[in-house]
Amino acid sequence: MIAISNNEGASGIGATAHKLLGGAGALDAIEAGVRLVEADESVRTVGRGGWPNLLGEVELDASVMDGSTLRTGSIGALSGYLHPISIARQVLERLPHELLVGEGARRFAAEIEAEAGDLLMPHARTAWARWFAEEVDEAQRAAWPDVPMAELCKQAIDPEIGRDTTVFLAQDMAGNIGAGTSTSGWGWKYPGRLGDSPIIGAGSYADTRYGACACTGVGEMSIRAGTSRAVVLYMKMGMSVEEAVYEAVEDMRALKGGLIGRVTIHAIDAAGGHKVVAVNGLPENHYWLWREGEAEPASHPAEIIAISEDAAPKPTAHRRYERMGL
Repeated sequence: MIAISNNEGASGIGATAHKLLGGAGALDAIEAGVRLVEADESVRTVGRGGWPNLLGEVELDASVMDGSTLRTGSIGALSGYLHPISIARQVLERLPHELLVGEGARRFAAEIEAEAGDLLMPHARTAWARWFAEEVDEAQRAAWPDVPMAELCKQAIDPEIGRDTTVFLAQDMAGNIGAGTSTSGWGWKYPGRLGDSPIIGAGSYADTRYGACACTGVGEMSIRAGTSRAVVLYMKMGMSVEEAVYEAVEDMRALKGGLIGRVTIHAIDAAGGHKVVAVNGLPENHYWLWREGEAEPASHPAEIIAISEDAAPKPTAHRRYERMGL
């Protein structure tokens, strides 16, 4: 058995390990861990306490994947509900669909009586209000929200700087592998933006025969490269988990134009191996790992691989307001 999470999984990885030790299935263990991260208000890009979009609204994305059936459940651009991971799980369990977004996701959440709640916490409300007052000009404020927003979103908070999306991978006692993700995405993002987290094959993928992968950071890069599916396919082709992750890094190196920044790739294989690489990463990039026989999960540094010279965080106004909210 093995469980792995990114740096922001600290509040949930222990629960996932405990569930696995008790004989729980991979998805049950993952869901239990992610719910704790979603409820942790110190994690500013997951669940309650996440950073808002340009309209001052917190929109959540989440996904789960069962590596034994290859069934998935994802929700995107969901507002007003506290545990998107559990709603994504119910998409998998109850619907013939794989992904719900926006109003459809909210309708489904209400139908299954998911736990509703206010997502915009005081730190985020204050930071957004300061940004609105100081960075949006008087004419735009008077016409808000009926103003062009394309330029405003270009300095959004990088999720690897403004604290991170969470991803969980696990293999249970029976050998089944699963993946789960949850995020509020970029702070000050364009309303309706989906990152890689709810996109199966980009932000996560699991196949019990080979392994699983999940990504954090600039989801636009993982979407363009199909990173998580690629890692699992490379393992299917006979590569080790390390070789598969390195090959996925080379896929990202080929990206030209668009948004290039930081992505951390987390992967496990069916034999209990793992590899975590922080593309254009920072020294503080780490991950949580628990393996059968270990008393507690432990933190480990991610291997840093630079693929571009211009991936350093920019000193934008949005980052100033992010710091004010901490």
